Amino acid sequence: MKKIFNPFWLTLFSIVGCILLLFLPSKGVAAYPERPIQLIIPNVAGAQMDITGRILAEEMEKYIGVKIIPYNKPGAGTVLGTDAALRSKKDGYTILFTSAASFVYAPATNPDVVRYDPIKDAEPLGLYFFFPHTITVRSDGPWKNFNEFIDYSKKNPNKIRISTIGVGSTPHFIIEMIQSLTGGKFTHVPFEGGESTITALLGNHVEATCEALSKVKPHMDAGKLRSILITSKMPSYPDIPTTTELGYKQALPASWFAMFAPAGIPDEAKKVLVPAIEKAVKNTKKRVDQMGNIVVYKTPEEMKKMIQEELKLAMEVAVKMGLRKK
Repeated sequence: MKKIFNPFWLTLFSIVGCILLLFLPSKGVAAYPERPIQLIIPNVAGAQMDITGRILAEEMEKYIGVKIIPYNKPGAGTVLGTDAALRSKKDGYTILFTSAASFVYAPATNPDVVRYDPIKDAEPLGLYFFFPHTITVRSDGPWKNFNEFIDYSKKNPNKIRISTIGVGSTPHFIIEMIQSLTGGKFTHVPFEGGESTITALLGNHVEATCEALSKVKPHMDAGKLRSILITSKMPSYPDIPTTTELGYKQALPASWFAMFAPAGIPDEAKKVLVPAIEKAVKNTKKRVDQMGNIVVYKTPEEMKKMIQEELKLAMEVAVKMGLRKK
């Protein structure tokens, strides 16, 4: 007997099937992250930023389940790599590990070079640590303390060459502040970062460097270098004075490293990245503290407020020092 298929049932089955498909997970929508994440580090390989950024990324991988691939893009005192990261696709697959130089001191001192807005164009994801900078000289050099160093620079203007990681960097800003505070005169010698600043000092190509304590620490412990000024007091080095201890009214800035993304990344990405960064910061604290840093996690909201306050102060100081117009 010939079976007849009723068109009514065919239509009904089609409608029901379509309704059921609406409730099935879409194969085209994957949970974040579904592929490796690129981490832009705007400094050279081997620099403190590079080393600590890789430490943080390696720990973060344990919580997000994909590889984080570091990519060094140095130049312009960390501005070049920062600009590239903040102009990248806003999908959560490009993040940035950088310092206060990118978000505070370069915008304050070189507004014509910095094309991004450090407040509007960036999404803070979590602060890793603060670190003090030092003015460091060779142990066999003629200056035993900061006062002797400044006296010589006044009597011999621009004879002392000081290396830093670049124009517009935090160390560059610190040198300008020291000149403004003390009346000393130096010749700034910028490098792209890494160990070049230290190598230049050890090789007697410069007379001093303004560098992170963590970078000069091994050479100090080996007796080759002597730090004569520090931006923040460190209990492990009580004999290195700050400017306020020496009677100057202005304290020098301590810098910081933190993680960012381009503004406008998806909420799903932030919900994964922010908790992973917080856990990774806390789990690497002991190791990074021992390098001469001060690990202090700050939330994205705390970071945004901190950057706004530091940027305002830095701009005011830069105007007073003649580094920018009002």
